[in-house]
Amino acid sequence: MALVQLQSPPSAPTGERAVEVTARPADRPGPTPARPEDGEVVVSVRGLTKVFKDFWGRPKARAVDNVDFTVRRGEVFGLLGPNGSGKSTTVKLLLGLLRPDRGLIEVFGRPPTHVLTKERIGYLPEESYLYRYLDSAETLEFFGSLFHLRPEERRLRQAQLLEMVGLNQVRRRTVGEFSKGMQRRIGLAQALINDPDLVILDEPTSGLDPIGCREIKDLILALARRGKTVILSSHLLADVEDVCDRVVIYYGGRIQAMGSLRELLTTPDRLRITTPVLSRPTLERVLEVLRTEVPPDQVRIENPTQNLESLFLQVVERAKRTEETSGAISGARVAAYLRGGADTESARAERVLERLALPAEPPPPAPPAAAVPKPPVDERRLKELLEPTPAGTAPAPPPAPPAPAKELEQAEEKLRDLLGGRNPS
Repeated sequence: MALVQLQSPPSAPTGERAVEVTARPADRPGPTPARPEDGEVVVSVRGLTKVFKDFWGRPKARAVDNVDFTVRRGEVFGLLGPNGSGKSTTVKLLLGLLRPDRGLIEVFGRPPTHVLTKERIGYLPEESYLYRYLDSAETLEFFGSLFHLRPEERRLRQAQLLEMVGLNQVRRRTVGEFSKGMQRRIGLAQALINDPDLVILDEPTSGLDPIGCREIKDLILALARRGKTVILSSHLLADVEDVCDRVVIYYGGRIQAMGSLRELLTTPDRLRITTPVLSRPTLERVLEVLRTEVPPDQVRIENPTQNLESLFLQVVERAKRTEETSGAISGARVAAYLRGGADTESARAERVLERLALPAEPPPPAPPAAAVPKPPVDERRLKELLEPTPAGTAPAPPPAPPAPAKELEQAEEKLRDLLGGRNPS
């Protein structure tokens, strides 16, 4: 496959053809076209300002300075900027962990400190703060109980999330024994246990291997397709470029650039044409036509290359067929409850059809009933009850059973000893 790049000379005006063909680079996916630009506003920030002060109340650092942006439903929104530019402070303000000095923040139409707002948010901080003596299953059980999930729902989501993040085989190891990458995986699972409508991820791929990075990006895209809103803060620009619809670039607490990736990355004075491998005569004819339009030094021909991530994933996928590992493995599909109701209903329907297709099994034979012994019948007592009793007379009490002769002899012997050997009579 050949790649031809053209560059218009600075003196030549950009023609109509260049305007029509201008687009994102051919080797990166664009945003999902189905996402509406005028959807429901999930996050609204207007005039946001936060100034950190010292002990005496004197301004020390203006972390966020008059920031405005909105994030809509189903959008993946990126926060970019160098260290100390205000990204993490913005995230903490959105979560209600910090209060702004000036400006307005609304999340789902409410202040970020509202309890109902927090129930709909999932947050993965830059560092995973987890209980080191709990294992993976206990960690998800604990966070699920905080959202008052039913026990059966907690167990279902727990199993699906551990399978998704590739920790099912080490679910009984304590979190304190995990590597940083494995802690990020369980941290991501706890951020999704409540099926949030807004997911805020701060450096989600930090410490992850390339397989984990790819799975995180696939998960973000799956959440966006379901209508979830994702705010992503990351220094890995390639990851942001793969998944984000729009980004803001901070510097000095201010937004220096904002827009969709297509708007920000398009170079209007260049074209890229990708074709299959051409024969030498055909390539010469193409070059001859191109040289009549632009100077020869502005035309470049090269073979396109895949990125390092794609190569790495291919090598690991081949190795998985023959090798074993004691570390984290590639996760499974996105958890069913995160994929939405459509997948869940279809899977449930498939299970019902499978049960209906199975041959009917005969019911197991009932165990024989144990024989209950009948109590003996007192014939004499029964006869007395059946005989009529004369009026005015009370029924005679039943006669006392005669005492055995041996017991009477023993009683007389004891009484004789008490009386000094005299006969009791």
